[in-house]
This record gives sequence, structure tokens and C-alpha cells, in this order.
Amino acid sequence: MNGFKKFLLQGDLVALATAVIIAGAFGTVVTTFTNWLTDQMPESVDNIFSNKENSFGAFLNAVVAFVIIAAVIYFFVIVPYTKAKERFFPDPEPGQTELDVLKEIRDQLAAK
Repeated sequence: MNGFKKFLLQGDLVALATAVIIAGAFGTVVTTFTNWLTDQMPESVDNIFSNKENSFGAFLNAVVAFVIIAAVIYFFVIVPYTKAKERFFPDPEPGQTELDVLKEIRDQLAAK
């Protein structure tokens, strides 16, 4: 069971799932914006854009949906994940970093 818990709380799994969901929602925003932008172009002689629709509303809908999806992901996935990770896998005590060791070596060399 500990292995499964570690697998779920590694970070890579949650980050990948979040990225896929957010990318899909953002893809919808980009698609609807492109549709709205192309609808704003003037019509040509052969009526290429004869099926105009009010796609600005669809674009706004996609933006609102993106914000709602991002909020749901943050508050119902990221925040609980972060708390669970801190509870089950706390960060180790901060020790001496490489920079601290290098500063000590520099100071010792300067003292000689």
C-alpha cells in the first residue's frame, strides 16, 4: 500500500493529469478565439464564410469554462494533493548546501 501511495503522491502523475486537463480546456479557448477571429474577416466574392455565427459568445463561454476548470483543479486536486504530500512525505530538514560548503572552503583558503 505504501508503494501505491508513493506512486500517487510522486508529483509526476498529478502534474501530468493537471496538464492534460488544462491543455484541453485551453485548446478550446484557442479554437473558439480562432473561429471568432476568422468570422470577423470580410467575406470574399465566393462567400467562403457564408455560415457566420456569433462565435464571440462561444469564445467567452470557453474562457469562463477554462477559468472554472482551472479553479476546480486547483481547489479540489492541487491543494489536497499538496497537503497530503506534506503529511505523508514531509520535506527533509534543511542541511548544509553546496553553496555553504563552498563558502566555508573559500573562507578557509582566505584565512591561510
